[in-house]
Amino acid sequence: MSHLDDLPSTPGKYKTDKALPYGILHHHRYLRLSKPTLWASLFLALFLFYLLLSPPPTPSRRSLNDSSLSSAKYGGSQWEKKVRKSAHPRSRGGLTVLVTGAAGFVGTHVSIALRRRGDGVLGLDNFNRYYDPKLKRARQGLLERSGVFVVEGDINDAVLLKKLYDVVLFTHVMHLAAQAGVRYAMQNPGSYVSSNIAGFVNLLEVSKSANPQPAVVWASSSSVYGLNKKVPFSEKDRTDHPASLYAATKKAGEGIAHTYNHIYGLSLTGLRFFTVYGPWGRPDMAYFFFTKDILKGKTITVFESPDKGSVARDFTYIDDIVKGCLGALDTAEKSTGSGGKKKGPAMFRIYNLGNTSPVPVTKLVKILEKLLKMKAKKKVMPLPRNGDVEFTHANITLAQTEIGYKPAVDLETGLKKFVKWYMGFYSGSKKKSSW
Repeated sequence: MSHLDDLPSTPGKYKTDKALPYGILHHHRYLRLSKPTLWASLFLALFLFYLLLSPPPTPSRRSLNDSSLSSAKYGGSQWEKKVRKSAHPRSRGGLTVLVTGAAGFVGTHVSIALRRRGDGVLGLDNFNRYYDPKLKRARQGLLERSGVFVVEGDINDAVLLKKLYDVVLFTHVMHLAAQAGVRYAMQNPGSYVSSNIAGFVNLLEVSKSANPQPAVVWASSSSVYGLNKKVPFSEKDRTDHPASLYAATKKAGEGIAHTYNHIYGLSLTGLRFFTVYGPWGRPDMAYFFFTKDILKGKTITVFESPDKGSVARDFTYIDDIVKGCLGALDTAEKSTGSGGKKKGPAMFRIYNLGNTSPVPVTKLVKILEKLLKMKAKKKVMPLPRNGDVEFTHANITLAQTEIGYKPAVDLETGLKKFVKWYMGFYSGSKKKSSW
């Protein structure tokens, strides 16, 4: 039985124009001002104009030495003590890992698995409201009981990241922070650019400037395969036809990672996750909200492909994904750069982490009906043009060969574990958060 069964299974400077305004140059006879006074007045006017146009400073731009940080989420000797303690390996030769998105679904499971085997783990999460923050806070409680401290902050906060890198010499980074969800991109595209592109660049900037540089493993997505028709999806396949903005940002992340590997010598490994599910999962995933709606007697929408076939997904259980993540961390070679300067070629890899057994969504519903002992009220509709694809199917040969990845949990077994967790967590049971 998995140890995760009963709880969380897992700008440039402003420059003024030196030229005087036309009215001052050509109509100075109307102004009886000395040159010093004139220049002072002009400077004051420009300065006030600059203040009016400039946005107010944000907390993330403040110096960590600012006394006003006493009420901030980070800074101070006690905070640094917690950071160091959490990041300190318990086992000899253990890794020292920064896990971004640590209070997320995959982040929680990976962090606890690393900590349980003796690695040092420091979490980072901004606890955004994409889905119920209460679930993230519950995961945070699990992490704390496992000895993992989660810093509350954003990957776009360069000051915070630099501070963390100053306090801890990370050997590895497990970058899982991202704006997830295919459909939500149509409502809030900016959040995807901010997190999946700008945030990733910020993390890589700080990482490449570190001395020594850590090896970075990050979460890409099976969504990068987009409208590909050839199956199963292989890492050798082209990925230039994304079907959603989410997929496009993940594809952009792979290109950005390659650039930092090439220029700065960062060791980088990308993992293309295929529909991860399991206990402590994301409420925006179909298996999760299907369970919720079936129990409440609500109608669920099941999409079908244009040829009336069922949409299928390569559902991958969280424990298998965790094994893949740890395998990638363990086999990652050291970065070859130092302080932003490359000293030699560095490792760059991309792997599929899937289950290799696509399952029609209609079968997913049947399994849930069996486990919940309730008949689902279904409404079948054509797959909308909102970024969803008809199927996903992973070729995992490369991951099997190079990082020892071997998925072992079939969908019915995994859903049984999820349902058990779901019923406990949402029943109000005091044991819902026990590991």
